[in-house]
Amino acid sequence: MKEIDWANLSFGYMKTDYNVRCYYRDGKWGEIEVCSEETLNIHMAATCLHYGQEAFEGLKAYRCPDGKVRVFRMDENAKRLQSTCRGILMPELPTERFEEMVKKVVRLNERFIPTYESGATLYIRPLLIGTGAQVGVHPANEYLFVIFVTPVGPYFKGGFATNPYVIIREFDRSAPLGTGIYKVGGNYAASLKANKMAHDLGYSCEFYLDAKEKKYIDECGAANFFGIKNNTYVTPKSTSILPSITNKSLMQLAEDMGMTVECRQIPEEELATFEEAGACGTAAVISPIERIDDLENKKSYIISKDGKPGPVCTQLYHHLRNIQYGIEPDVHGWTTVVME
Repeated sequence: MKEIDWANLSFGYMKTDYNVRCYYRDGKWGEIEVCSEETLNIHMAATCLHYGQEAFEGLKAYRCPDGKVRVFRMDENAKRLQSTCRGILMPELPTERFEEMVKKVVRLNERFIPTYESGATLYIRPLLIGTGAQVGVHPANEYLFVIFVTPVGPYFKGGFATNPYVIIREFDRSAPLGTGIYKVGGNYAASLKANKMAHDLGYSCEFYLDAKEKKYIDECGAANFFGIKNNTYVTPKSTSILPSITNKSLMQLAEDMGMTVECRQIPEEELATFEEAGACGTAAVISPIERIDDLENKKSYIISKDGKPGPVCTQLYHHLRNIQYGIEPDVHGWTTVVME
């Protein structure tokens, strides 16, 4: 293998040595299989291709300064996948099997885990698809769960820096009682056009208001939103938002720091009152928001006056990253050492 330039990785796909697979047939999950193929052999009438029976997760493995490799809150990813399975009628994968497969695929691809100094990580992508042939609109009777990994650099090229967002009203990522609370591919397909519009206008990402009334903040692209003011961490409450594991962790850390945490509806006008704000998720951890433009109403909500990340966002970002890398004590038991 040629040497990988860890410090200059993109957030993209790189072929690694192995993936792990598990099939659901005859009403039960089979044994874990190790595979070096990058392709899947599925029936052309598979329900994942026609009726969207597809779910995925995203988590990371970190090579830490103490030499250990840690994975962050994989039990929460297992629970979220189970919730998605209940939502779109797929068989739930037990948490123990999920965790066993995550550990196995990380260990099998040890040589692709980036160095600590590089700032890169090993991205872990679990995927569950309906593989049974079905022409009627019904759930499949067979499924495939696969986990592959790939080393990745920062999600945003500038790393931990502020970014501009733009409110897009022409498209909704998800309806209030739709699939927004599940991690399914259709939600992301629904965001592609709005995301391209935002990029074409020079913004890092699109900003969604609620689909029903277009009054309340929903999400920053595919990431959760949070705002900071008066020593309070405020994040939207909505039935169309994916429950972010990163956001859940940041809420706990904010409480640990003595902040008040509020999960509630946030009217668009309230953006003018936040001292700091950010988009959060596995890929970027926190992407601090510089400003949010409402082009239709000719408004601009300037969050960062000097264009730099604020003190609370900075503290939360480093605190969470230090827990992930085993630098600060993991008092909540979030990390799992998968390799000594």
